[in-house]
Amino acid sequence: QVQLVESGGGLVQAGGSLRLSCAASGSRFSMYNLGWYCQAPGKQRELVAAISNGGSTNYADSVKGRFTISRGNAKNTVYLQMNSLKPEDTAVYYCKAEVGVLVRWGQGTQVTVSS
Repeated sequence: QVQLVESGGGLVQAGGSLRLSCAASGSRFSMYNLGWYCQAPGKQRELVAAISNGGSTNYADSVKGRFTISRGNAKNTVYLQMNSLKPEDTAVYYCKAEVGVLVRWGQGTQVTVSS
């Protein structure tokens, strides 16, 4: 059973940085395709960044050049480094793991960017 626990959210001023972490249980972490999603109030959950089990990455256009996704297979953790944060980045950020037909979500962590 895969469990995901996010951390690192909080309140930051515009232009600041945060680093989100998502720790995963399970022994097959290196096989997971991983992603970070965000959901703002009244909006649908949307992809922010993803990293495959081979290390390939892709990003939403709105965060390219500002956010970086990475994974530490030895620590069973995926990270999202968020720089140059904007008020429109305010949302709950969720970690997602996929392996085969198995899909798991974390509980989410709130990111609030003040102007």
